[in-house]
Amino acid sequence: MNYVQKNRRNILLISAGVVLLAALILWATRKKDFNSADIVATVYPISLSIGDTLKFEDNSPFGKSRKWVFSDGYQSDKKKGEHAFSKAGFYPVTLIVDDKFNKTFNVVVSAAAQVAQEKQLQPTIIDAPNQAMQFTNVFFRAETEEAKMFTWRFGESGNVDARTQMASYAFKTPGNYIVTLYTDTDKEPITHQIQVLPAYPQIEEEVLAPPPPTEEEVFSKINDDFRYHLQQIANGNNFNFHYNYLKSTYLCGKNNVSVTANDKDNSFYYYCTGLQFDKNNLIQEVKTTVDTGQNCVTKVEVKQSKQ
Repeated sequence: MNYVQKNRRNILLISAGVVLLAALILWATRKKDFNSADIVATVYPISLSIGDTLKFEDNSPFGKSRKWVFSDGYQSDKKKGEHAFSKAGFYPVTLIVDDKFNKTFNVVVSAAAQVAQEKQLQPTIIDAPNQAMQFTNVFFRAETEEAKMFTWRFGESGNVDARTQMASYAFKTPGNYIVTLYTDTDKEPITHQIQVLPAYPQIEEEVLAPPPPTEEEVFSKINDDFRYHLQQIANGNNFNFHYNYLKSTYLCGKNNVSVTANDKDNSFYYYCTGLQFDKNNLIQEVKTTVDTGQNCVTKVEVKQSKQ
């Protein structure tokens, strides 16, 4: 009996084992036919608000190319990333692998929660000195961004003394006075205490009160006050406060009063708007024309230059 015949059974077993091993290797190394069900990807959260971050990631075991489609015009070829929707709605987010396999995630975007906040009105403040001299004009200014109506009582006459945002009054008798201001936005009256000192030693002889300010002096104060608030606008300070102050105090609430600045004509509104953005202007002089019948400024002439 030769070797082959003697070991035939062992040779057959070894051959069968080699064939089985080759078959296993071939099965393990064969190319798998992938489909859409094999896509491994995540999109979260699927329910969010406008502006929230949506995260996406593809961990599929196959694919040479990928494309994320978000249904709002945005697309991405990244494996992972983030996206935010700008409008509320229902958005199917689709991942396309190798241009033929796809998986869709349904995302719901809701409107951002609106928190209603009641506007907090700042109380009006009286800007005025704490002391003044008898027979001397004292200026009182209501500092506010909201109020449009003003009623002043200076505590001496017993009557309403003024109805403008800025007012002046000359006390005739020395003493301590409570100045009261009522506005259309403040629930309670605003008060200010002022001490009026005697302008001269009191004598028994009758002393004539000083004459009231001349028209020229009144117009000079108006011009100086007008110049001050224009300069504040030019300096970039609170535009609404200074603009509305001039409009309500001197222009009878009108926006279109003529303003001539360095021989260039414009309306009050457009002049102040330009002054706000054209920085480094120095307001040198302001001359106003007042309609004494209506007690309103009807024209403003400005001389200004660059600082």
